[in-house]
Amino acid sequence: MLTRRRFIGGTIGAGVALTAPGLQQAQSQPAKRMIVDAQVHMWKANTPEWPWDPGTRPQLPEPFTYERALPLMDEAGVDRVVIVPPGLNYRNDYALEAARRYPNRFAVMGRLPLDDPKAREQLPKWKEQPGMLGVRLSFNTPATAAWLKDGTADWFWPAAEKAGLPVMFLAFGMVNMFEPIAQRHPGLPLIIDHMGVNTAIARERRTAEVIGHAVALAKYPNVSVKLSNLPNASLEPYPYKDLSEHIRRLVGAFGPQRCHWGTDATNNTERGSWRQRLSHVSETLDFLSESDKDWILGRTTLQRLKWAA
Repeated sequence: MLTRRRFIGGTIGAGVALTAPGLQQAQSQPAKRMIVDAQVHMWKANTPEWPWDPGTRPQLPEPFTYERALPLMDEAGVDRVVIVPPGLNYRNDYALEAARRYPNRFAVMGRLPLDDPKAREQLPKWKEQPGMLGVRLSFNTPATAAWLKDGTADWFWPAAEKAGLPVMFLAFGMVNMFEPIAQRHPGLPLIIDHMGVNTAIARERRTAEVIGHAVALAKYPNVSVKLSNLPNASLEPYPYKDLSEHIRRLVGAFGPQRCHWGTDATNNTERGSWRQRLSHVSETLDFLSESDKDWILGRTTLQRLKWAA
C-alpha cells in the first residue's frame, strides 16, 4: 500500500481527491498568462507490458500518470506540460497517449537511442506522431556521454536539423561541448536542460563556472536554455535565493525569449511543490518584468517548440 505524503501541489496517495481552483478572470482584466511547464516526467508501473530497464528507477516509487498530473497542474496553475519520457526505457508511447487524449494540455519531447541503427530511419517521420514536438537527449551516464566524443551522435545533428526538430539536451558540466554543434547547424534549435547544473555541481561550488558555459552559447540564436529543476541546483530552501544571480545572468545573456521555465516536478519533491516552483519565478525574482515572465513561463516554449497556442 502506498504511503500518503506531501507532493507537488497536494497530497498524493490512493484515493486522495485533489481539486482545481477554477479561477476565472473578469472581462475587464488582462488575459490570463499561459503557463507552460517545459519538463515533467510521466510513467506507468513496471509491468511485463511496460518494463523498466534493469538498474533504473523512477523519481517516485509509484507511477506518475497523466491522470494524476492533471489535477495537480490545475491546482498549481499550470496550463500545459511538455512531457519528457523518463529514462526507464526508450518508449514514448505513454507520453503520446497523454498528448492524444489531452492535446491542449500535453505534448512530447521524445526519447531516441542514438546508438540504435533504426533511429536514423525514425527521425525523418518523427513529427508525424501526433503530439510529438521534438527530441530530448540525455548524456548523463559514462556510456551516453561518450557518444559526444566517439562519433555515435554525429549523424543525429544534421538529420535533426533537416527534419526541423527542436532538441533538448541534458549534459551536466558538458554544455561547452555543444558549441561546435550550434555553430555548424544554425537551423537546429538546441535547448540546454537544467541550465547545465545539477546537485553535484552545486555542491562542488561550480555553478557559476557551468552557467558560464551556457552563457557562452547565447551568441548562437538557435540555442535557448531551460530554467528547470531549479530546487536541485540550489543549496538553499525555497525561494532558492542563491540562484537569483545565475538566473539574472542567463536571462541577460539569452533574453527572456530564449529562456524556458520547467519544473521536473517529480524530482526531489521535498525541495519544493509544483506551485512553489512556479511562484519562485512568477513572484520572487523581482528583476523580471511581467513581459519577461510571459515569455519565460510559457511563450518561449510554445514558440520555440512550435506548439500552437
